[in-house]
Amino acid sequence: MKNKIVVKVQMNCRKCRTEAMKIAAVESGVSSVQIEGEYKDQVVVIGDEVDSVSLTRSLRKKVGYATILSVEQVKETKTEPKATKVKEDNAPSISSFHTIQYPEAPIVCCHVVDDPTPDNCSIL
Repeated sequence: MKNKIVVKVQMNCRKCRTEAMKIAAVESGVSSVQIEGEYKDQVVVIGDEVDSVSLTRSLRKKVGYATILSVEQVKETKTEPKATKVKEDNAPSISSFHTIQYPEAPIVCCHVVDDPTPDNCSIL
């Protein structure tokens, strides 16, 4: 049976989100990992026999404060394979993949000003 585990993790930056996703993906039995929530602070893990306690402990060690919000079973739906259209031209097919995009951080510009009166330090 597949379980859906939602863990709230204190993530302040893109690096923390990436690290949290890597940690969750390494756990045994995980089939998918997603970042959700209004503030992008919830890690949603779906998989077979995933231990929610060990996942939360790992996230606490590497990322920061983590709390289990929910653990529920996911019903698997049986879908029949759809008939696919055959492409008439020989154009290469492009497989799609999902990327997570976050708003860019503001760019900070600094101006370096040359000091006309340097220190008279004899050590340097």
